[in-house]
Amino acid sequence: MSAEFEISETALFQKMMLKPQFAQFYPKILDYVYPQLRQNPYFGTNIKKLKGEISGKYRYRIGSIRLFYTIDGNRAIVFMVTVKDRKDAY
Repeated sequence: MSAEFEISETALFQKMMLKPQFAQFYPKILDYVYPQLRQNPYFGTNIKKLKGEISGKYRYRIGSIRLFYTIDGNRAIVFMVTVKDRKDAY
């Protein structure tokens, strides 16, 4: 994979990131998670491809929160869908 992926945040993701329990993680997401997803959103230590009812989505784990995203491989775009606390995520 030579080209970097672009990151696109959905309106729901942006709305969720305004909540106090998630806003504290946003600097880490920008500085650490996004650069990693731009390089390879398919594989990584904290990345998991989801199965079952939510198949086709990926999960990125940061402590107690989970970032959910989809990948458009043809256009090289990662769509950040939502963020949830682990206890509410599944």
